[in-house]
Amino acid sequence: MTPASRKRRRLVLACVAGFFVVLAGWAALDLFGHSTRSLRDFNPSEVARLDTAMWRSYYAKQRIPLFFQLTELLRKEYHLPWLRSQWVAYQAAKAAFVFKEGRNRNDYEKALPYLRGFYSAISASSDEPFDINRAAEFELEWWIVHREREKHSPEDLPKLLAQTSAVMYHMPYEPLLEHGKLRAEAMQIRDNQAPAGGVTEQDWTQIGSLLNKSWRSLWQAVNANKPVGSRP
Repeated sequence: MTPASRKRRRLVLACVAGFFVVLAGWAALDLFGHSTRSLRDFNPSEVARLDTAMWRSYYAKQRIPLFFQLTELLRKEYHLPWLRSQWVAYQAAKAAFVFKEGRNRNDYEKALPYLRGFYSAISASSDEPFDINRAAEFELEWWIVHREREKHSPEDLPKLLAQTSAVMYHMPYEPLLEHGKLRAEAMQIRDNQAPAGGVTEQDWTQIGSLLNKSWRSLWQAVNANKPVGSRP
């Protein structure tokens, strides 16, 4: 190898090494950076659109579309950076499908570690950190009540949905009940139509409309009750 060839080789190796150093630095900053944003700052219409899409993917057992819809939701609603949104989406999707395959409470509770991982990342990105254990437990509980709805009062599901959000926003759950009721109503349409011949496009349009109203109600409630000192 000539001196010129060795010099070019060293230059290429230095460029490749530099690229990987920059890539590693970006990944570390993305995954472990400590910048925070307000969870109150989100676009309810866009979140509702993604929420509807995620429901469709979940019930159709389409794991890959669900994963990518989750990553987009995490970036738009919770302001997570790109790489971190991939990891957190994995936690959420894993929790959903562990639960989906469960048959009793012991099975369902196997989803809790993944839900805690999900909420831990959300809390770390928020300028108002919250109790991740309570959020995960409320989340799992409404999943269970929804699945076993014949054993529960119609008021239980909306209340648990409201309580889950209330933990995240440091609020009493009562102002968030409309959000919970609209979301539960959307679930009821899907639950009623699925065994009665399937959920039609018209049904999904109605579900999407209810979810839009639900997320808009949440946005209005959490932004009407900002704690003193929080960002506008």
